Amino acid sequence: MIQQFQNVKRLQILLLLVMVLFGVHSVYSQAYTKENLRDSIANLPYFSIHKDNYFITGVPTNKTINKVTANAKYQISFKQILTRSRLPLDTYLFLTYTQKSFWNIYEESFPFKDINFNPSLALGKFFYGKDNRLRGVGVLSFEHESNGRDSIASRSWNRINVEYTTGIFKNTVASFKAWLPFSYKEGNPDLLEYVGLGQINLSHTYKPDKLIFGLRLRKGLNLEGKGSVRARIYFNPFDNNISNQYLMLEWFVGQAEGLLNYQQSQSMIRVGYVIRTNEFRWFNRDKR
Repeated sequence: MIQQFQNVKRLQILLLLVMVLFGVHSVYSQAYTKENLRDSIANLPYFSIHKDNYFITGVPTNKTINKVTANAKYQISFKQILTRSRLPLDTYLFLTYTQKSFWNIYEESFPFKDINFNPSLALGKFFYGKDNRLRGVGVLSFEHESNGRDSIASRSWNRINVEYTTGIFKNTVASFKAWLPFSYKEGNPDLLEYVGLGQINLSHTYKPDKLIFGLRLRKGLNLEGKGSVRARIYFNPFDNNISNQYLMLEWFVGQAEGLLNYQQSQSMIRVGYVIRTNEFRWFNRDKR
């Protein structure tokens, strides 16, 4: 356990370095012109994938492996564009819904340990440089997350988010997200000690439609090693991958992987099947 906290502390330093390193735009974020992007958006379906949709299963690395500690995790996530018509400041409005479940499939009766419901209402905007090429995508959203339970097992929080996604180096996309939380102190008053006030997501494509690496970093509001690191490797063994289908290896270490036991430290290795989101494919130069 001590070693795990030391690892998280080291990754806190990595988080700061990443924030500095990726805080500056590069020429690789300029993948689309304004006209190209408008044509692309006009052809997008109103209903689409938002975050990754997956089913993965695995075991802990920080405790004894048995039918109780091993589990499965799956996620369903989608996005509905509400309007493509031009709103003030050239923005667009959309809804998202994500449901993440932790399922103890190795126990008798296959109980669900925790289910997290996460709807949001968001306003998006594309940002362009002086040459009318894409610089980044900004999102302002209201987000709710809860586990749908009552009494002492109830967990929920609301937040106003500001998120900015941009391409940085070739085939690398970074997303910076900060939130202003409210209405969270009743069931989980110390939640921010574990989830902090924001996160960084990085995605690097080593080989388009074949091999991708993803990293998410969070740091809690404390001077200790609280927070989380989630690393993912996506590998596509299939031919003609028109549906973004991959095998995914995920490692999660830290706290607040789910809401119910957010204070509990976890180190889980899982593997499984994922339909990967391509929400920010505009930043991939090989896809222009």
